[in-house]
Amino acid sequence: MVTVLGRVHGRETVVVANDATVKSGSWWPETITKILRAQEIAMRCRVPIVYLVDSAGVNLPFQDGVFPGQYGAARIFHYNSIMRRVLRVPQFAAVMGQCVAGGAYLPALSDVLIMTRGTSFMGLGGPKLVFGALRETIDGETLGGATTHNAISGVAHYEADDDADALARIRDLISRLPPAVSWPVTRRGPRPPRFEAEEIYGLVPERHTDGYDMHDVLARLLDASEIDEFQRDFAPELITGHAYLDGVPIGVLANQRLPVRGRGRGARLRLGGVLYTESARKAAEFVDLCDRHGTPLVYIQDVTGFMVGGEAEHSGIIRAGAGMVEAMATARVPKLTMTIGHASGAGYYAMAAQGFDPDFMFSWPNGRMGVMEGASAVQALFGDELGALQAAGKTLAQEPDLAARVEATLAGYEENLSAIAAAARGFVDAIVAPHETRAVLSLALGAALRNPGPHLGNFQIPGGPPPAVAPTDA
Repeated sequence: MVTVLGRVHGRETVVVANDATVKSGSWWPETITKILRAQEIAMRCRVPIVYLVDSAGVNLPFQDGVFPGQYGAARIFHYNSIMRRVLRVPQFAAVMGQCVAGGAYLPALSDVLIMTRGTSFMGLGGPKLVFGALRETIDGETLGGATTHNAISGVAHYEADDDADALARIRDLISRLPPAVSWPVTRRGPRPPRFEAEEIYGLVPERHTDGYDMHDVLARLLDASEIDEFQRDFAPELITGHAYLDGVPIGVLANQRLPVRGRGRGARLRLGGVLYTESARKAAEFVDLCDRHGTPLVYIQDVTGFMVGGEAEHSGIIRAGAGMVEAMATARVPKLTMTIGHASGAGYYAMAAQGFDPDFMFSWPNGRMGVMEGASAVQALFGDELGALQAAGKTLAQEPDLAARVEATLAGYEENLSAIAAAARGFVDAIVAPHETRAVLSLALGAALRNPGPHLGNFQIPGGPPPAVAPTDA
């Protein structure tokens, strides 16, 4: 399954396409998750969605992970129906190969269904199943070919000469859609950054433990390399400010990865990438401001977590962190998240993690997503044993069993923290090359702006529940 966000005749569009070269395009458990995420993006952003169908249906040996459950294959058709009857999100389908069994409902629940002559088939059961169930001998073209469904059953709407003709018809249909409504923002003419995007590769260190100046990265992403920082000198470990991205006004929250020193008497050095009580309060105030003014939010994550220790706890960091999370979670404006380094602990949550339904979630290839780093996990898991070893004057090499467990833990964390592991599990929408970050964020922001309503939850059904009626004496 290939899922894409792109532009068709200048209009942001989601595409869901079967890759028939992989097990005949059949549905695996991960396929369902991927289709549902693509549909959620179309529903949340109110952008058209196109299905290019060439699938043998459910991969039968894995049917227990595809067919049942609240978020099984049925959810796809549920979303089809919501888009069609409630949200009015345009859906177009082209059956360009096989489309069998329950999978046939996906194109049937679309607004327009196109089939290609001579190569497409659609039916609740193929010729073999029909013969096994009914002893009826019938060929695929007669049973459910393009001509059958266009001229006899009336299931399809158009018969295309070939795949290219089907795609051209879909492009034409999208071009006829009325102008899209949009989130109300005051745009200005786009201005490219003053620095080349490829320079990012020389700015961000290879080792994830090394620091760098986040301002240098932002200067390669934002219009004219400009940001009007909000509370610039307060809690500088978190950069907050107003900027433009391809002409669209945005609010930026980005973790500073260099150590910084706060102002005031007795101010201490603050670690880069860490959220403190003050930076959490600053974030909550800035997010509330952007939400009140209707300014979309862009989170640039390289966060190792919230500060720990007696001083942090005594300063009320839990309450401040909760306020930061609450402001982000309830902000009604479009939200985009890009992980360019660490996404660790509760800091990952507070910086608009996937669980808080940002419109899009991206990562650089060096992104690292987890509760903590492997070295910290080793201390949490083996701290007592390592302490006893040190007290006895021994080295880790002298305890092969402990050394093996430590090494296995570090290796496991290194593998599971990677952006590849996150993307393979659907925890990010895409892995983005650093020099393509601005273009990807611009495309995603353009799609998010197509929803003029509140950006809360997976998607919003207009109207809401009826008001409660007080009981009356009958």
